[in-house]
Amino acid sequence: MFDICHGCRRCFSLCNAFPTLFDAVDATDAGEVAAVDKRVFWEVVEQCYLCDMCFMTKCPYVPPHPWNVDFPHLMLRAKAVHARAGLRLRERVLAATDAVGSLAGIPVVAELVNALNASRTGRALLEETLGVDRSAPLPRYYSDGARRRLAHLGTTAHPRQPSAGEPPPQASPRTSGRVALFVTCYGNRNQPQLDEDLVAVFAHNGIEVTLLPQERCCGMPRLELGDLKGVARLKETNIPQLAGAVRAGYDIVAPIPSCVLMFKQELPLMYPQDAEVRAVAARMFDPFEYLMLRHAAGLLRTDFKTPLGKISYHVPCHLRVQNLGLKTREALQLVPGTRVEPIERCSGHNGTYGLKQRFRAASVKIGRPVVERVAAAQADHYASDCPMAGQQIASGLPSGAREPEHPLRLLRIAYGL
Repeated sequence: MFDICHGCRRCFSLCNAFPTLFDAVDATDAGEVAAVDKRVFWEVVEQCYLCDMCFMTKCPYVPPHPWNVDFPHLMLRAKAVHARAGLRLRERVLAATDAVGSLAGIPVVAELVNALNASRTGRALLEETLGVDRSAPLPRYYSDGARRRLAHLGTTAHPRQPSAGEPPPQASPRTSGRVALFVTCYGNRNQPQLDEDLVAVFAHNGIEVTLLPQERCCGMPRLELGDLKGVARLKETNIPQLAGAVRAGYDIVAPIPSCVLMFKQELPLMYPQDAEVRAVAARMFDPFEYLMLRHAAGLLRTDFKTPLGKISYHVPCHLRVQNLGLKTREALQLVPGTRVEPIERCSGHNGTYGLKQRFRAASVKIGRPVVERVAAAQADHYASDCPMAGQQIASGLPSGAREPEHPLRLLRIAYGL
């Protein structure tokens, strides 16, 4: 496959995996892949963070071409070989987002962790022990997470009883109007207001939202490491919960594109014969995909109160590869007095890749065109469906620049909720 990539080179401007390969080839006397030191191949693997953009937007040799090139999933297979040999403790810790969030979400611990992450000494310690670059943006931790804040919604196992006079949810051809919210690790412990914004917008539109009885990390951070056993363990917790919600008539929504992609694409690829995995994938939705399906059925309210002006909108890679179109832009542009300028390039955050000292410089370089476009736009707001990408963009803007706002927050503002 590397021979095919070397002969094509259309993906040179995506992640750093391709420049790493091409520079190694060009440095040989023969100028061929066969002359490259095989140790470089592992460097190529490590530079791939499974964004899938080469497969989706650049490569001319993907199926149905007979060469059947799937670069990211070949890199995943290589990562799995590496993971079977044993992952370093720092890699396992960074990928254990639910466990770290649970620990860091203990009230006193949350305060200590946030103080540590905000101090020079703490960042130096993180860099030395976990390899987290001291300049990389880190999220806050909240002890009152989204699941605690939204406990009043009930769960799919014990739904909230509707109040007197509350109209029942109205179904459309493709949506039930009843949603089980997968709050995500990040939404639960790092940005609980994200889930609160989603619930407010959905409730305003007559969509019933409830929680799952329990959930764990979707598995994407472990997938990026090739830790397929870790992914399998998380699947064994999540899929029965999600499949049970589907059987009870709920659709499923998650506010983080990578989590949606995990259930829509990655788990079905890993477990093609698992009927519950397929059932969950069929009812898993991006929030704005869901809202625009409701709009197509005439069920989305357009009683907006606040124009949003100009929005510089970053489209995350893991949203683009879902092939939905720009549903977030479509929804926001329903707001009168709003213009959305999309930026369809990688932010450079890419899961834990952009946090690691080893990859931080490459991460910043990859995201620089996005940062420059946001800075040049001088928009009233800038946003990304991926809150981590939003923080990555913010870290590259001049000091004092406004903070990113999630599109769900912007829609809530527009509704005046």
